[in-house]
Amino acid sequence: MVAAMSTGATPPAVGTPAAGRLRRAATAAAAAGCAVALVTGCVQHGAAAGGEPAAAEARPGGAKDAGGDASAAVWDAADALVRAGSSLVETSMRMASGGTWVTVTGTGRFDYARRQGELILVLPRDAAGAEEHRPVTEVMTPGALYMKDRGAGVPAGKWVRVDTTALPDGNLVTGGATEPLAAAELLRGAQQVVLVGEEALGGTPVRHYRGVADIARAARAAAPGTSGALTAAAGGFAVTRVPFDAWLDAEGRLRRLTEHFTFGAKGSGVGVVSTTVFDGFGALVAFATPRGDDIWAGKIVSS
Repeated sequence: MVAAMSTGATPPAVGTPAAGRLRRAATAAAAAGCAVALVTGCVQHGAAAGGEPAAAEARPGGAKDAGGDASAAVWDAADALVRAGSSLVETSMRMASGGTWVTVTGTGRFDYARRQGELILVLPRDAAGAEEHRPVTEVMTPGALYMKDRGAGVPAGKWVRVDTTALPDGNLVTGGATEPLAAAELLRGAQQVVLVGEEALGGTPVRHYRGVADIARAARAAAPGTSGALTAAAGGFAVTRVPFDAWLDAEGRLRRLTEHFTFGAKGSGVGVVSTTVFDGFGALVAFATPRGDDIWAGKIVSS
């Protein structure tokens, strides 16, 4: 089956974000309940699987809403994306481990009305800097994440399917990229929102907002297709308050969103900084949903 939509001419492809020299953090991530399974390998097919350092701590915690207008703009960000239909996206996920940061970057397209899309992720090298990992293709659909060229015991060309509503983080960090619409839906739980100022991103005038999103509050306010994953995340994160920075254009659409997660046990969780850049609204989104015989049914081991 092919899912596709078009609301305008296809914009030029987004360039892949520059990836830094990357190192793995498998041990610490595994200890945090297999956070970012894309890097650690801690997922089993078919099972209900579960900035700078200290940037989150530096966020303001007591600012007031600017007359309610700032909060309203941020709460409506997910609806604005759905009204836009689709866009190109660039993603970056940085994980803190033992004083070291590792990064996964991605590019792709997402259909917000149908809540599905495709990303190509670039993974870190191994700890010695020697092993090159093949890019991982991710297909995101309502309730399921498919990963191709996942590695770690999965035959080449086979897909892995993960039930995102059964993940302890609702796939906010596990897949190596936060699903773009879920990232926006998280803003429905935004509190202490302030307007930082007016800026420009790639020549587009934007308003920069800052605040803290509560995952449980977002789950209660989310659209039906998103609430299940956010409800799971509300119970899976030891720290459920997520500092964020959001840049919205004149139509209320997100142009850039950075969210700071802490996944795992209190006091020993893994810090994750997820950034999504939105551009090329109205882009054609077309991809093939994996067939049953293309999905790997075996066990995935940690590499």
